[in-house]
Amino acid sequence: MRHGAVSYVDAHGDPLRPDSVSLNAEGRAQAAAAAEVLEDVAFDRVVTSGLARSVETAQIVAPEREIERWPELQELRGGRLADIPGDELEEAFVHAFRGVVPNDATFLRGESISTLWDRVLPALERLLADEWDSALAVLHGGVNRAILSWALTGERLYLGGFEQAPGCINLIDIGDDWIVRAVNLAPLDLVHAAGRLTTMEHYWQELQPYRERSL
Repeated sequence: MRHGAVSYVDAHGDPLRPDSVSLNAEGRAQAAAAAEVLEDVAFDRVVTSGLARSVETAQIVAPEREIERWPELQELRGGRLADIPGDELEEAFVHAFRGVVPNDATFLRGESISTLWDRVLPALERLLADEWDSALAVLHGGVNRAILSWALTGERLYLGGFEQAPGCINLIDIGDDWIVRAVNLAPLDLVHAAGRLTTMEHYWQELQPYRERSL
């Protein structure tokens, strides 16, 4: 899963630290809807990145299970927005995940896709080495794209076209072959009729009041 919705700006429109934000009311509703969809699944493991938004989502979806915190599965780490020229910021946001993303590409001038692979793949290997039948991993859009890309290609080929709506569910069967059964299932909006903005386009809109004051 991807964690439920959060607000990356405060009531005044100023950016918040991404590693400290919690679920908002919409995010809690999305997590509750996912819990209802998954209520008949007996999870042996519940893995999170350890960030608040990931842990909170998991606690709603699987309240009876022990929550594991794996920091190597935290989201791609962006750079400082102030370090990105104003005329390049929209491109960096809106087109962060398009097509096949080169491994040397960075997220908002921060962490590279290659570095993301370097921490996500060993974590996957460690999880797969354990004994379990059904596991829930509540992670992040960038990390989920890496896992889905690996599931389909078996290579460090980052496919940016996997949209990951807040609170969405992905289903993967793991064995000798990886079978991707479903991607980006959003229990509150199964056919994504509420709008066509990507997550990054939504965040870009959310950031506009701050940018207008900064210009």
